[in-house]
Amino acid sequence: MQIGIVGLGRMGANIARRLMRAGHQVVAWDRNAEAVAALARDGATSATGLADLAARLEAPRAVWIMLPAGAATDGAIDELTPHLGPGDALIDGGNTFWRDDILRAKKLKPKGVFYLDVGTSGGVWGLERGYCLMIGGEKEIVQRLDPIFAALAPGMGEIEKTPGRDARTPTAEQGYLHCGPVGAGHFVKMVHNGIEYGLMQAYAEGFDLLRHAGDASRPEEERFPIESADVAEVWRRGSVVTSWLLDLTATALAKDPALDAFTGKVEDSGEGRWTVQEAVEQATPAPVLTAALYARFRSRQEATFADKILSAMRKGFGGHGEAK
Repeated sequence: MQIGIVGLGRMGANIARRLMRAGHQVVAWDRNAEAVAALARDGATSATGLADLAARLEAPRAVWIMLPAGAATDGAIDELTPHLGPGDALIDGGNTFWRDDILRAKKLKPKGVFYLDVGTSGGVWGLERGYCLMIGGEKEIVQRLDPIFAALAPGMGEIEKTPGRDARTPTAEQGYLHCGPVGAGHFVKMVHNGIEYGLMQAYAEGFDLLRHAGDASRPEEERFPIESADVAEVWRRGSVVTSWLLDLTATALAKDPALDAFTGKVEDSGEGRWTVQEAVEQATPAPVLTAALYARFRSRQEATFADKILSAMRKGFGGHGEAK
């Protein structure tokens, strides 16, 4: 298939490359001309702007926008919309607030333009590992674009089949899922990231406890000179707490046991806040997710080793910098 990609940052460029590896044709644009040129060297067709990108796509067009949530994405959609027509599809693969998706879809509907919200998880490793995709939008257009989603998703890999799934949605075990109408994809991704906050905080606090097990303030017979890097490694082997986040933690600790390269000031990108706000609106208890969000706020005041663990994991999976 042919698809336009707008935004060639950490994830957008690799999304384009993964699609090209699968045989899809990519027309790319970014305000950074070098990013466009680099992707063109890999086989993409470069566009000089959004109008040019739309002109280079055959109808019905599909355009994937991979920009920061908010003004950047809104601006790109507003600029691109006049150049789209009935049957075309706009895909927002960023971390947009799900209620904004609903408003955008309503705005585009009179033009006959479809809108899909695609929560995308995979970070800087997605090019090789694939991207977990949580999709919201009309079933007809989701099915039309299935080759795009299938190419980006990781596939079954070496993960064993889950017993009892024979009658359930088959794409889920391939790593992508049509979650429901517009907004559902980013809603699921919002909760995904809220859970991510909680998991990361649990690891961070646990390793902080291990680090202080040998403190001089403890009775001598209760001092344990535990090597956190080795604990992280042994937990990767058969433990019930093994995960990709633990893999990233083990890698970071092996390279820098004291994590001196990190300040521990941990940023939050929005989804954690939205998850907590949703919990309040639903009156659904979410104490772990809420505490994890607040811990990130506190980290910007006085950072601990636990905060450095969080920073190391964020850099590991998404290439995220620390809070200023």
